[in-house]
Amino acid sequence: MNNINILKFFLPFVILGCAPNVFEENRVIQKINSLDMNVFSVNGDKIYSIASPDSKYDKIKLILNLKRTTINIFDGKDIKYIVDADSSRLLDNNKIVELNGNVKLRSLNQNNDKLYGDNLTWNINESKYELFGNVRFENRNVFLYSNKAILRKDNIIEFFNPVKYIIKDDNNEEKYEINSEKAFYNIDKESLNFSAKDKKVRSIIYF
Repeated sequence: MNNINILKFFLPFVILGCAPNVFEENRVIQKINSLDMNVFSVNGDKIYSIASPDSKYDKIKLILNLKRTTINIFDGKDIKYIVDADSSRLLDNNKIVELNGNVKLRSLNQNNDKLYGDNLTWNINESKYELFGNVRFENRNVFLYSNKAILRKDNIIEFFNPVKYIIKDDNNEEKYEINSEKAFYNIDKESLNFSAKDKKVRSIIYF
């Protein structure tokens, strides 16, 4: 209960569930072992849960730093995405989540979509996920590579130049590749759209 009282000023619109191992490292930094926290909207809907075996809260900067982070992102009562990373930060009263190092975002749909990257920024108010560095997307049909990608609220992933699309054979070996300036993958329609600055150059693949 102690840790709930300590953190409630930091998250005024959420209900927290944390392990009771809270230590005062100093007057500025507060260490929390085995953090397990649920974040809710003002309407009482669960937005996400976040877990970390080692976290620290900066009372001056109002930033929560976490190691070996796992986040479950909810759509209603169901988990929509699971995100893992080496470390993370919660900023702006929990409205911005930054994840760093070996980021993996996976959906629980039938295609088992997975997004990888070096870093991910999640803007909760805009329901937007931005991945940077060594971005890779894969499911049972698609293998896409770029340096930046944005997963939007409409379930469309935008990949930025340069984009490489890999076609693999039945033995999961690279058969050939397509390079493009931009690509859009529609998760709901399972379609892949390539585009270039010259709008005459465009192609769509359906799976």
